[in-house]
Amino acid sequence: MFKVQELRELIRLVDQSSINEFTYENEGTTITLKKNAGAAIVPEVQQAVEKVVQAPAAEALQPKVEQNTQPAPAPSPAAEKAESQAEKTQDQSNLHKIESPMVGTFYAASSPDKPPYVKAGDKVEEDTIVCIVEAMKLFNEIEAEVKGEIVEVLAENGQLVEYGQPLFLVKPE
Repeated sequence: MFKVQELRELIRLVDQSSINEFTYENEGTTITLKKNAGAAIVPEVQQAVEKVVQAPAAEALQPKVEQNTQPAPAPSPAAEKAESQAEKTQDQSNLHKIESPMVGTFYAASSPDKPPYVKAGDKVEEDTIVCIVEAMKLFNEIEAEVKGEIVEVLAENGQLVEYGQPLFLVKPE
């Protein structure tokens, strides 16, 4: 059985090569990777994505700014919140995003009665497990991939996450 990191590396290698399709079979497990419009996609993940109807993750992260045509004597709480979100978005440009390697269910802890693997403010190493993404009844431990500090947890426990959706923001050291 492949670890998530090994599968990611295999996807990167196929994506960077001139191979259009790659199949690997071992002990009853078959992995097939096919390039589609310049990206390597695992067919089971592609089928799961097609079944899920959800707003794109990019839209969920965009700050909502309301336009006001009348001058206001003092900024409203909503305007202050929108401004702070815009500033936060600008500050996020130097942050590393830990993204979901697959479509699945996000779990912040190994079981409901355990504390989360990480929370905002925690220091992480490259191999620190930050969460679990369950896909097709397989629980995949997701590692930080970077040394730094967790700035924000972007996913809710039990939330369905998309391939490539940002789960955490990390301030690299």
